[in-house]
Amino acid sequence: MHYLHSASLIAPLLAATKVAAHGHVTNVVVNGVYYQGFDIGSFPYMADPPKVAAWTTPNTGNGFISPEQYGSADIICHENATNAQAHIPIKAGDRINLQWTAWPESHHGPVIDYLARCDGSCSTVDKTSLEFFKIDGVGLVDDSDVPGVWGDDQLIKNNNSWMVEIPKSIAPGNYVLRHELIALHSAQTEGGAQNYPQCFNLQVTGSGTDQPSGVVGTKLYSESGPGIVVNIYSSLSSYTVPGPTMYSGAASITQTSSAVTSTGTAVTGTGGASQAAVAVPTSEVTTLPVQVPTTLMTSAATPVSSSAIPSSSSIVPSTSPTSSPSAGTYGTQKLYGQCGGEGWVGPTACGQGATCRAYNRYYHQCVSSTN
Repeated sequence: MHYLHSASLIAPLLAATKVAAHGHVTNVVVNGVYYQGFDIGSFPYMADPPKVAAWTTPNTGNGFISPEQYGSADIICHENATNAQAHIPIKAGDRINLQWTAWPESHHGPVIDYLARCDGSCSTVDKTSLEFFKIDGVGLVDDSDVPGVWGDDQLIKNNNSWMVEIPKSIAPGNYVLRHELIALHSAQTEGGAQNYPQCFNLQVTGSGTDQPSGVVGTKLYSESGPGIVVNIYSSLSSYTVPGPTMYSGAASITQTSSAVTSTGTAVTGTGGASQAAVAVPTSEVTTLPVQVPTTLMTSAATPVSSSAIPSSSSIVPSTSPTSSPSAGTYGTQKLYGQCGGEGWVGPTACGQGATCRAYNRYYHQCVSSTN
């Protein structure tokens, strides 16, 4: 096996991945009530966009936060994120389903959820003061077939959605839910992981009393920390989900989809649940929309508990060809889709305006020809 020893060779590859667009949460469902997320395709261009429970970000390109930004406020709720001006009422013990846009199947990695209590309103809290405690974390599920089945493979299988339970034991109050995917397809060396944090304001009711201690967002991860630098193309005997230890009151659940029975409007001010939901006639009850992946999975995900698998390994990446693969019999791949790599059987030619770039021997991606 050949290895890259020069940082000057690695840096351009990492820089190229920064332009890739991948995904965001479009909506959430609580007890059958559908709440709109932050629409990056329209809200940033509106003078007065709708008030939703999702935090606002100018990340219109669906980009990611890189490890070099772990010490900046961008890692908390994404790039230049500002407070949501509304919240979703939810009871401790209830589950919230977060619907993503179609997630690339090549972007294997963990799914992690945190809560942080707001002292007062989450619409005005200083995000750098929020202390997050982990309530969910699914990393490597099955490594029998490299690169393995990961938390986000379960998300894809679950219609590109993720279900998380609000712990029954936490005290009532206003909280920020921080939901995150971490893509590890280029994480063989420092700087290669890709973080996709998404934040939502919740108003939690219940009879719990726990107020778990947490960690400020800028201290959740380190560039060389466990679960951040890892070669997923090598067989792994174990993997540690990044971040602090799981809260003892967190619940392990099996991933399921959520039926939508009504549409709701996130609540502004201090209003309660009675203001949130608008019922939909029974004849219109539906399930969450299926986000169709661009490729087919090669192995099925199986339900696991939301617990970390101990320790991780870091392996230096191998060199990869610099030329684009030749066109196959599958047509052309869209921008930011996978277009090659060892074992890849999908399209190897990119559409107009894109070129296939090799990031390592296992993963090639269609990127803009102008970059």
